[in-house]
Amino acid sequence: MSTILAFQERRGTLTPRSQKRVEAVLSTARIVFSENGYEKSTTLDIAQRLGISEATIFTYFGSKRELCMQVISDWYGEISEELEHEVPLLQGTRPQLGYIIHKHLNVLIRDGKGLCALVLSEGRSPDTGFSELIAALQRRYTAPLMSVLSLAQAAGEIRQDMPLRLLRDMVYGSMEHIMWECIVTGIDPDLDLAARQVSDLIWSAFAPPDVEINTLRRFHNEVADAMRRAESAGDS
Repeated sequence: MSTILAFQERRGTLTPRSQKRVEAVLSTARIVFSENGYEKSTTLDIAQRLGISEATIFTYFGSKRELCMQVISDWYGEISEELEHEVPLLQGTRPQLGYIIHKHLNVLIRDGKGLCALVLSEGRSPDTGFSELIAALQRRYTAPLMSVLSLAQAAGEIRQDMPLRLLRDMVYGSMEHIMWECIVTGIDPDLDLAARQVSDLIWSAFAPPDVEINTLRRFHNEVADAMRRAESAGDS
């Protein structure tokens, strides 16, 4: 994480020409890491695709690992910003949940399958330095969903007998299996259909266990109140 923060500080002080060069390196590195994964990617390949020397890359990045970490950080930043902006504009818990699920599947499978595979593989390697970075990035990425679930739980829209982290893991865990199958088989599912199916399944699982009883109880109370009002009106 410290290398990412240090680079972000340096990034803000670069000249326009250097910033343009850094963006080109990061853009090409994203493609290379997506195509080959971390281990099989080389800074030489990235440099050759750009038509620059490998030494130029190390002018801005201390190592291949630092470059890859920045690629992942930028990618997460882009999709996190979109969620942070779009989710609050939607009205209602279920539409917000549906949007997050649909966006997650589309971004990670349709637009970022290679990076998704990179994150899933390197994020499970505690000795590489990636796991700490990805954990921090995922906290920001999942924050919009956690906010939606927290408000819904407080309002009694979803079950209150389960911790928010478990509900969060149910959402993303169900989609991770879809992504792994897609990555392993190379076959893309019908993402719109998959998003609807996951949304429906998750929503039914999140429903309060006594929702039907509460609905009947409210109906009974409303009928009783109406009868009392009618009796009072008749007595007067």
